[in-house]
Amino acid sequence: MQRIYRILLLLTFFTVFSTAAAHAGRVALLLEEPYGHFGSINPTGHAAIYLSDVCAETPVHLRRCKPGETGVVISRYNSVDGYDWIAMPLLPYLYAVDTPSQIPAYANKKLVAQLIDSYRRKHLLQLVPNEPDGQAPNGDWTELLGEAYIRKIYGFSVETTPQQDDALIAALNDHSNRRRFNIFFNNCANFAEKILNFYYPHSIHRNFIIDIGLMTPKQAAHSLEKYARRHEDLDFTTFVIPQVPGTINRSTPVHGVLEALLETKKYAVPLAFLHPAVAGGMVAVYFGDGRFHPGAHMESVFNPHKDAEPGVLLAQERAPEMPSAEDSPIKEVSYEYRHQDRSTAASTDTASVAPAPPASAASRWNAASPSQ
Repeated sequence: MQRIYRILLLLTFFTVFSTAAAHAGRVALLLEEPYGHFGSINPTGHAAIYLSDVCAETPVHLRRCKPGETGVVISRYNSVDGYDWIAMPLLPYLYAVDTPSQIPAYANKKLVAQLIDSYRRKHLLQLVPNEPDGQAPNGDWTELLGEAYIRKIYGFSVETTPQQDDALIAALNDHSNRRRFNIFFNNCANFAEKILNFYYPHSIHRNFIIDIGLMTPKQAAHSLEKYARRHEDLDFTTFVIPQVPGTINRSTPVHGVLEALLETKKYAVPLAFLHPAVAGGMVAVYFGDGRFHPGAHMESVFNPHKDAEPGVLLAQERAPEMPSAEDSPIKEVSYEYRHQDRSTAASTDTASVAPAPPASAASRWNAASPSQ
């Protein structure tokens, strides 16, 4: 009898262990290349966070993912209905569609604008309402959708536990989500820094020389990569999300502050002419600690038709062929967003909200980044 009991106990243990391992999540820093006129002026790009096991009940209220859902991308924005952060499902964020079968193989500006506005009208009207004439409004809300049409994105991913995800969900849902954006000290990279430090304390830090004390998307990626090298037991992976082929201008390499000064002629030439000693010192510092090429060691290429989440394929030299929708493992989920104020968020169906995390979640969030 004791032998049977021990066998049952071992089977229970391995079942629980394997289930927990199968549900290990990922948090990934998305380092997004700059594009367009603003990107030529400020080539630091954009930073966002992808969470594989965290989903959005609304764009401003998080919950644990249900089977078939592929997580959210969350980032800080300058001016989207007065909110500090907005969470979007992975596919809409990258391609402005609900399912892989809707992703075009070739894109132009007109098609992308149609996809973005169509998704807004279907899911985001309460967050981004029409103008009085029924047309789409101008504004930063377009940054919520279709990012893979306008730029290449590099991903740096580490594992998470359900407890960590639950704690982050509670911290963000309970914390005031009002606009805090400041391009110098409360930008998208600062927000990414805070989330990554919430999961892995002291993993992300500023560089007071290379970026003159500012947090940039590239510095966040460089910090995470160095942190992973120091912690060899950490499950660290990298991936690239290619810019969708088409007539839209290709995005440009992402730079840090010092790198931008040295590699942009409009800044470098006057600096070298007026202050040659300063320029020489900056060059020495850059070659000493500033060189980091995010695309040099990407392990996989994200294919939305094959991959349930970014970072699951072995390294490939180029983006693979896009197969038919029937080959896709991603469940076709229509994300119904009901825009909620903070006062009504408590009425959300509790069955889909993560269980209460440890009481330290709020204090961990407040302490996650000294720059916040």
